[in-house]
Amino acid sequence: MIVESLPLLRSLNIVMLVGITNSAEGITNDTKDPSVDTFRMVTLHMLKHFGVPLEGLELKIENRGAPPRGGGEVLLRVPNINSTLKAVNWIDEGMVKRIRGVTFSTNVSPQIENRILYAARGLFNKFIPDVHIFTDHRAGLSGGLSAGYGVSVVAETTTGCLISADATVSYPNVDEMSEQSKKPELMSPEDLGEQVASMLLEEVAQGGVVDSTHQGLLFMLCALCPPDVSKVRVGQLTPHAIESLRNIKEFLDVKFIIKPDTNSNTVTLKCVGAGVKNLARKIS
Repeated sequence: MIVESLPLLRSLNIVMLVGITNSAEGITNDTKDPSVDTFRMVTLHMLKHFGVPLEGLELKIENRGAPPRGGGEVLLRVPNINSTLKAVNWIDEGMVKRIRGVTFSTNVSPQIENRILYAARGLFNKFIPDVHIFTDHRAGLSGGLSAGYGVSVVAETTTGCLISADATVSYPNVDEMSEQSKKPELMSPEDLGEQVASMLLEEVAQGGVVDSTHQGLLFMLCALCPPDVSKVRVGQLTPHAIESLRNIKEFLDVKFIIKPDTNSNTVTLKCVGAGVKNLARKIS
């Protein structure tokens, strides 16, 4: 249930159970869902706040796959966790202390990644000096079946919060384009780097312990906790987060108390967990 909460895993066709290793093939980076880099750098680390140990928790990118043809492959390992999660009181996002990230390119010139990197750093370095963005160039089988490039960036705060943003540019399938159709104009690497950097700064400015992409998963984890009070703070609620709250109420019968904070333009949510247990745990 935890792993299937993000749209990314639907695009990779993962069917996941707690306590096993699984692999999947498909699209790893696109414009619709969080990238595998965001999932690896941010999503998995969210679980530690709810008592899930990070030891043995791993997402390995074997091959990258950009739209439209994909061809990516990831390997996900999830350890067998305790019978229940841990309720949280997670309301302090702290201050940003460093920014990390990764650029990727598949079946295109590796120089594109440097252009993305320099554009993003040019904006980040106006606010914080500790910025490091890695590069990951893939070609051939490890680059999947389509050409593309993108970047994922994460701001880490003094209280351990991880705020993310990512974007991808992919080339269309030339075989499916007609002779009359015009070749679409793709966003330049420089524009992409500046766009994602601006997106991350906007996420940080909104406040909250997670970015807008992870609000729905945060609420789901709180609802799965034992019958104890969990309290979290997020920025402006997204339509996906609001729909998640409705689904949680319908399927788990967990209702959140929502309290807006006009001073910080954030929202504090409290709930009592449904006490869902991991029935797949080992019994000694």
